[in-house]
Amino acid sequence: MKKLCLFFLFIGGVMFGADLSKMEVNGVEVPVIYEQSSIIPTGAIQLIFSRSGSAYNGEIQGLSYLSSLLLNEGTKELGGVKFASLLEEKAISLHVSSSQEFLEIDLSFLKEQEEEALKLLAMLLQSPNLTEKALSKVKQQAISSLLAKKNDYDYLASVGLSQLLFKNTPLQFPSNGNPAAIKAISLNQVKSYIAHAISLKRLTLVVGGDLDIQSTLSKLNPLLSKLPLGEQSEFKSYSANAQTQSKVQYKPTEQAYIYFGAPFMLKDYKSEAYKAKVMSFILGASGFGSRMMEEIRVKNGLAYSAYMRINLSKLATYASGYLQTKIANQDQSIKLVKQVVKEFVEDGVTQEELDSAKKFLLGSEPLRSETLSQRLSTAFGNYYLGLDLDYQKQELQKIEALSLEELNDFIKSHKEILDLSFSIVTK
Repeated sequence: MKKLCLFFLFIGGVMFGADLSKMEVNGVEVPVIYEQSSIIPTGAIQLIFSRSGSAYNGEIQGLSYLSSLLLNEGTKELGGVKFASLLEEKAISLHVSSSQEFLEIDLSFLKEQEEEALKLLAMLLQSPNLTEKALSKVKQQAISSLLAKKNDYDYLASVGLSQLLFKNTPLQFPSNGNPAAIKAISLNQVKSYIAHAISLKRLTLVVGGDLDIQSTLSKLNPLLSKLPLGEQSEFKSYSANAQTQSKVQYKPTEQAYIYFGAPFMLKDYKSEAYKAKVMSFILGASGFGSRMMEEIRVKNGLAYSAYMRINLSKLATYASGYLQTKIANQDQSIKLVKQVVKEFVEDGVTQEELDSAKKFLLGSEPLRSETLSQRLSTAFGNYYLGLDLDYQKQELQKIEALSLEELNDFIKSHKEILDLSFSIVTK
């Protein structure tokens, strides 16, 4: 195992460190992010397969989501119930999930059950329950869940916004698909997806807990060596639609659900993301005290909450927000959102707002690094974005040194967030 770099953090006088290494499996160098922590006698292993989420499913909506549900149905030999019983007997958690970017297999266990946990993981990887019976079951679950969302107006407004901002791209669709698409997915399509997604060239390992890390990786090697080599698919990224649009859905509701968004162009994550973070915090991501909340709720009483943030990921960078208000206040609220964003871009922020943002962001950082899972998640996120594992430390230093003039110049350079589109569910 080749060690590449080290990231240490001190919390309450105790040193924690996330480490980045690589282990070779069948000629493939698999990245390994890990941290040894003996505070609690438990272990956790994540197998994260990048570029395997819904944004990489092509035309088949919901394929990665349905496949993850099927992978939670145990093995072909034992089925879902017996396999779940084996996990429960040993207090082992083994769960598969998918997102827009990733397919993840999460394994957690008591230290004394490490061998049994790895045995069950190997069983699942070697013989997942890819049968018509299991597929029919998870299809029913997925479709029922989606049908229930027909009355979730927040969900409908959110999906509507994605359709406006990312029209004609995979990001216009919810990652869990739609009932018709789910119903049409065949077992062969699931098998083909899993064969491509769960492969060595897409894998990053995240390992942590009260473990002998080198020993754990040695035990993982034989079961990982049975995975196909696969290939790393081409990276995808998308820009939000700059054309101002509106989408209205009429439902039997007494409230208006208003979701809005706009493009946000980030030239370089490492040199600009910290400014976007402060900008987002002041504009609407911080809740009470933010511009959006102060104008919408405190001064005008139009909504219980109003929110807006800058979303930064490898797939897309864009601004988005939402509020819920009375039907009678719908038009006034939309007008005020536009006004708040316009004044924010044109006039920038005050020194008081910047000082307050710095105080919170710098002071709350230890809370975001309290647990092992938080630290490992942050380390993986940094690695995936091509950043140093200690990027958070660098970011805090940059935020502390950020001047009012520098921030306001940055805000005024992002006039694209004025091109707001609105997705509304109303009566």
